[in-house]
Amino acid sequence: MLSQFKIKILLSCCTLAFTACHAENSSSSSSSAQQAATAASSPDSVSSHVQKYKVEQVAQFNEPWAITTLNDGRLLITERKGKLQLFDPKTRKKIEVKGIPQVAYGGQGGLGEVTLHPDFAKNQWIYLSYAEQGQGGYGAVVIRGKLDLNQATPQLTQIERIWTQVPKFSGQGHYGHRIVFGLDAKLWISSGERQQFDPAQDMQSNAGKIIRLNQDGSIPADNPFMNQGKIAQQVWSLGHRNPLGMAFDPQGQLWVIEMGPKGGDELNKISKAKNYGYPVVSNGDHYDGKPIPDHNTRPEFEAPVLDWTPVISPSDLLFYTGNVFPQWKNKAITTGLSSKAIVIVDTRPSTAKEVQRLDMKERIRGVAQAQDGTLWVIEDGSRAGLLKMTAP
Repeated sequence: MLSQFKIKILLSCCTLAFTACHAENSSSSSSSAQQAATAASSPDSVSSHVQKYKVEQVAQFNEPWAITTLNDGRLLITERKGKLQLFDPKTRKKIEVKGIPQVAYGGQGGLGEVTLHPDFAKNQWIYLSYAEQGQGGYGAVVIRGKLDLNQATPQLTQIERIWTQVPKFSGQGHYGHRIVFGLDAKLWISSGERQQFDPAQDMQSNAGKIIRLNQDGSIPADNPFMNQGKIAQQVWSLGHRNPLGMAFDPQGQLWVIEMGPKGGDELNKISKAKNYGYPVVSNGDHYDGKPIPDHNTRPEFEAPVLDWTPVISPSDLLFYTGNVFPQWKNKAITTGLSSKAIVIVDTRPSTAKEVQRLDMKERIRGVAQAQDGTLWVIEDGSRAGLLKMTAP
């Protein structure tokens, strides 16, 4: 029991470890990583960005994938095998939410994102993504339902299907399926290319795309591809590989961070109707060593504002807006799997740059900001820690 809830205190100045890579990768350092290292070695840069912190492990979960916070301080945490857990940090008790649909667990699939409707306090809508099995194989879906917290056992009721990833494929990877609401209250979904390459450029598929919908799943009239068919009408941008982090900055700009192939993890600034190039271009190569042309060879495609080789294996993204960590305010915080890191990126300069890397010792799956400005972090895998990050 003590090991389950042990306290880990980590006082960090700035940990820059540019040896992180996918399990399959062993590439050399890119210019973007070298620039970040150079910037971090500058005393002025370090003093303006480095934040000290401490970490406390408060619970464990089985393959958690996403985390969000309620106004009363409780947390909703998804577990890939199909459980949605309601966790109270005050009592350290978890309760399983009933009524969650059956998910297709396997590979990278299972229960994924959990997001609150902007007016959750009034309407109790929450949105979930998960993998399902159907004709042709597997694909992601997004649903919404009413979260009833007025019973001893919370339940999800009035479930509605909002979005379906099409077509279904035989593989169980690269679902993406992150969900976020914009300042315009539109619903945004990241859709991975399902390890199939070509769907990212195929407008008859919504895989490999960033999707923009109304809250009920209908199509906004101002989406950019309204004249290219029913599926294309959902699309805001295309040419994405495996977008596992998606967040709006304080100015309302959408950013997406996605896993590259062998090298070339990307942070992209998302613009309407733009094509981000995959699989035609990438700043990484195929796993078999076959080269992919870099973005600079095809200027008609949007290039990432920052890329990493060796990779960080990004898994989540948020923009920090609290006051507990002043050096991180308005900066992007991304979590890393193979890198076992939390990476802080300043997107405000003309050239975005990594400014701090936290060595977390474990694969990190997700991060959420609490109402008081502290951070909740979930590790990856079975017996994964739920970590509370505060100032020392």
